[in-house]
Amino acid sequence: MAGGGEGGDAHLLALLVKSRDEPGVLYRVSEVMYRHSANITYVSTIGGGEIQFELEGVADHGTLVAELRQLDPVRSVEIVPSFGEIFGKRVIVIGGGAQVAQVAQGAVTEADRHNIRGERISVDTMAIVGEDKLAAAVRAVARLHRARILVLAGALMGGDISNAVLEIRAQGIIVICTSMAGSVPDACDLVVTDSLEAGVMAVMLIADTAKFSIEEIRGRRY
Repeated sequence: MAGGGEGGDAHLLALLVKSRDEPGVLYRVSEVMYRHSANITYVSTIGGGEIQFELEGVADHGTLVAELRQLDPVRSVEIVPSFGEIFGKRVIVIGGGAQVAQVAQGAVTEADRHNIRGERISVDTMAIVGEDKLAAAVRAVARLHRARILVLAGALMGGDISNAVLEIRAQGIIVICTSMAGSVPDACDLVVTDSLEAGVMAVMLIADTAKFSIEEIRGRRY
């Protein structure tokens, strides 16, 4: 398991690289990873010369880390737990403030129940209005690390928001919404009238500890 030592799981390795903040560092570090046949599944620049990588396919963790530490701009390399291990899957809730709060309450309560049993499910919310802003936010969910499901909460959504919903569903993101006017309900995987219950169901749909599949209920309205 990443973070468990320099001889950990060959399938996943998370590294925090601290270096001088200068041009070319990312290239030099990734070049070493390439030589070790590492598939970089996630990279995040934290600032001040700190970069977190998540890698797959590294057969020899210790040798890779040793070579990275020998690079001139690198100050330190630390094996850390992956974000998936710490924060797990993400539920994203977007829409009108009052309904977002209700969805979040249901999702957090249900996530707590599953996290006690070993899950790692986090809930992120953003209250936002306006078709253009909402459509952009929906499309961005597909680019968020660890995002698995989106809940749209509001009274009226349609137009380009519906197009955005169909686009991210095609990329593997489950989308559910509260009962509302507009074309978004027809574009979503699932419609749930009660905002609190929408949050509960969102967690249940992505929890490995719940026997609940979107394939069994897709297209329904509750």
